[in-house]
Amino acid sequence: MTSIEDRVAQAVTPELIAAFREEGAVCIKGIFSPDEVAALRAGIDANLAQPSPRAKVASRPDDPGWFFEDFCNWQHNDAYRDFIVRSPAPSVAAALMGTENVRLHHDHLLVKEPGTRQRTPWHQDQPYYNIEGDDNVSMWIPVDPVPLESTLEFVAGSHRGPWLMPRTFMDKEAKWFPEGSLADLPDIEGDRAAFPIRHWALEPGDMVCFRMLTLHASGGTQNRRRAFSIRFVGDDVRHAPRRWKTSPDFPGLAEQLPDGAPLDHPLFPVVWSRGAGQAGAL
Repeated sequence: MTSIEDRVAQAVTPELIAAFREEGAVCIKGIFSPDEVAALRAGIDANLAQPSPRAKVASRPDDPGWFFEDFCNWQHNDAYRDFIVRSPAPSVAAALMGTENVRLHHDHLLVKEPGTRQRTPWHQDQPYYNIEGDDNVSMWIPVDPVPLESTLEFVAGSHRGPWLMPRTFMDKEAKWFPEGSLADLPDIEGDRAAFPIRHWALEPGDMVCFRMLTLHASGGTQNRRRAFSIRFVGDDVRHAPRRWKTSPDFPGLAEQLPDGAPLDHPLFPVVWSRGAGQAGAL
């Protein structure tokens, strides 16, 4: 098999890096091998069989499908941990961010079963989190084919901000920042032609990479859609404790890591560093 370094060099071109920084979202085709995808798929199925206490159903009881999410399982799921450190993902993150070090922030499983009507509404990720900083990348990695009608969509350039009000997906509640403290999202669905929307049909082995402030959304699905998301951060990211429960939550972290501190904590291991390359193990 071609080395990780060669695979990343071929896929993450200067043009792709420029697009990531300009638009805030890019698609990388065929970056993961069939064996890597198969191992990740097995990890997802193991996670579905034994959800963590953080798991939740993000669809209504009357939805004919099922939208399932789970978070922060890398310490207990061998397949996740191996994929995070041994696949090209950390090296891709390093190339896109251009930082000296890459840390794992968290992993996130998202599964929509066939017939799921529940949309993933337009939102930014970073306002839900406990971090500040621009050196970041989210990777969304499907292990099933994803047609355009159920893929992620992005508003190009929205990663430049501003921060917009995070709300619960089903009830539209402001459970994080206080109501009125951030502007609400524009009505993107009401005037799609007014926004530079990017989207790609995906196959297993592909992924999309986007900044944590990039507005994104997706529809329901007629087919099974299992996706694994990895959130990486770089040099300028700092801990930003909130007065509310973040998503995901890191109980007790505020007592261990001061406000404004680098994420130098076992929960956020370094998975790539300049000179040493990928960590290879956690």
